[in-house]
Order: sequence, then structure tokens, then C-alpha cells
Amino acid sequence: MKAIRIIAAAVAAASFAVASSAAFAQEIKIGFNGDLSASPSAQSGQAAVLGMQAAIADVNAAGGLLGKKLALVVRDDVSQPPKSIQNMTDLIDNEKVVAVFGPTNSGNAMAWKHIVNQKKMPVIDNVSSGTDITKPMSPGADNYMFRVSMVDREQVAALMAYVKKTGSAKKVGFMTETTGYGQGALKDMKSIAEMQGITPAAIEQFGVSDTDMTSQLNKLKDAGVDTVIIWAQGTPIAQVMRSMEKINYYPRTLSSWAADNITFYDAAGKTLAEKPLFLRTVSENRTPAQDKLFTRVGSQLKAPSSFSFALHGYDSVMILVQAIKQANSTDGSAIRVALENLNVPVQGLLKTYNKPFSKTNHEALVAKDFVWVHWKDGRLVPYSDALVASLTPADYKR
Repeated sequence: MKAIRIIAAAVAAASFAVASSAAFAQEIKIGFNGDLSASPSAQSGQAAVLGMQAAIADVNAAGGLLGKKLALVVRDDVSQPPKSIQNMTDLIDNEKVVAVFGPTNSGNAMAWKHIVNQKKMPVIDNVSSGTDITKPMSPGADNYMFRVSMVDREQVAALMAYVKKTGSAKKVGFMTETTGYGQGALKDMKSIAEMQGITPAAIEQFGVSDTDMTSQLNKLKDAGVDTVIIWAQGTPIAQVMRSMEKINYYPRTLSSWAADNITFYDAAGKTLAEKPLFLRTVSENRTPAQDKLFTRVGSQLKAPSSFSFALHGYDSVMILVQAIKQANSTDGSAIRVALENLNVPVQGLLKTYNKPFSKTNHEALVAKDFVWVHWKDGRLVPYSDALVASLTPADYKR
């Protein structure tokens, strides 16, 4: 009898394992690898995950994908490249995801983009904006890096077009943080300034944790700079603004989209936060469809200003879903080809994506999709003046 019980138990255990395996086989797993806790940009990653979860719920409620449920595996890289590399390897090799989203920080994408290209793992970046993220590893090579988010070079193109057409901008200065994010943008700023015939009167840099930038600002002031473009994360941009206050020097200020982060607003304070002009993918004047998502996820956001990343997250999942349907496969190569040749428009919450990607373009959002914004009474509101209204695609040099 004892032997029979042992055999019965073994059979039961084997049956449970088979059942578990069958249940596992009914899932298509996708991953998110980005900062959710460490840097000033962590709230952006958190918002992107909320948007992705909402999209996955909608896909599953509509019957799933290829007859299976879609599931999300989330990894926090705490803003550290080594951890981000470790997460990516785990998601691909152990979790067997079919695509990955993120990261939050541009430098981390640059640390592992060679891995996903080698392993033919499609990645849709829905947060970070570094220009080089979506460039192929070599000219003409198959490229597995896509993006549904802001792009630094596109932002810079718009800001430089604004400066070029501003008759009052006599001398322009650049200020950037010393991270990969800041240095990548500085390269874009220099090259596009040259295209526009703009010679910067001064270029200054600062550490991401610096709190006093008066020395750098005094150099801009001595150079006669009347317009400054600042490229940094939210909190350091705020420190630049507070340093301006210390020396009573307020040049016209344009900045990276990181000024939309509530950490910028909180650190700068209302008066200083309202000075910079920048771009993002949406203002707080939302469409009805965007409002529906905000109703679902808004209470879980660290701040309403991070909602744009929830939209990125939602739309990026919907684009991937269409690619997998078109490919009728979860094979990485097949998904990449489908993404580059989507034959059905994808109705997103930011816009309708009609052939958003091609073999040579992996950016779903470009300058014409961006919104000029600034802070006003604690809200991100659209900004417009005669100059913004006059800008045309021909004004943007890339």
C-alpha cells in the first residue's frame, strides 16, 4: 500500500507539473526593464508600467493575443547599467519574454543594446530619449531597437529652430549635465546649432548631483548669453534655476523635457519652475480617450505630470500587439520585420500610428508630434506664441 501511495503521489506531482506547464504555455510574456525606484526619472518608469498594464488588460479582455494571454514581467534596474544588463539577460534567457520595453535611463539602453541585437530580441523604448538608442549597431544591420517616446535630437531640432527664428536671441549658451544623457544631447546640440548657423557663446557642464551652478552661470553671463538651453534631468534643471536666482540672472531658458518631472517643479518652486519652455508628447489638456486612461491609472501616479509615460506605455504595447498579430508569430526576427512594415494603422492614445517604423526609421514620434509646454500654476499647459505658430517642418534641421 505504501508503494502504491508513493506512486500515486508521483503521478499527481507529474500531473500538476504538466498542468502548470500547459498554463505557462498559454501566456505570451513581455518584459519591462527600467528604473522604478532610484533616480529622479523613476516615476517615469513607474507610469510607463501602469500604461502597459492597462493595455495588457485591454488586450486580454478582448481575447488575448494569438489565442494566449499577454503577461508582463517587470524588472527594476535601479538606474544602474550593470543591473540593467543583468535584468535584460534574465528576461531573455530565463523568463523567455518575446519583447522588452524600457529603459528609464538612456545610458542603460546604450549598455545593453548590443545584447538584444545579438539575441534578436525586439525592444520598444517607451521612456528614455537618447538619440543613439535606436541607431543600428552598424550601417545596414538588422536593428531591434524601436521607440515610442521623445527623442533628444528631435527636441533639439525644435528648440534650435525656435532660437534661430527668435530675433532677440543674440548670444546662445548650452548647459548640460555630465551623464550620458547630457553628453549625448550636447553632441546633438552642437551639430544642429551648426546646421542652423548658430555659434554658442558659452558651453558649461555640471554634475547631476550638483546644487550650485553659479560659477557656470556667471561664465554665461560674462559671455553675454541671453538665451540658454539646459539639458539635464528634472532636479538638476531646478538647481540651475535656483542658481540663476542667486545671481539675479535670468536668460531666456529652453530645456529638455525632463523639466516636466514633478521633481523639477518641487525643487525649483512655482515662480522659477514657470520660466523654462520645453516640449513633451502631451500637455495636461487631455483628449477624451486619454482621460479614460487617466481615470484608470491617475491615482497610482506619483504626479499627474508623469501621465505622458503611461500613454507611451499603452501605445507601445498596442503597436507590439499589432506586429505580433501581423507576424502570426512571437519569433524576434518576425516581430522586427512586422514592426518595420505594419500594414494596419494602430489607434493609439497619443495618435494613430500609420506605418510608424521602417527599416531605417525606428522612431514612432517626431518633432511634429510634440507639444510646446510650460508650467503654469502647478500644471503643464500648452505654450504658444507667434514664433511657435510660425514654425514649419522646413525649420527643423536634423
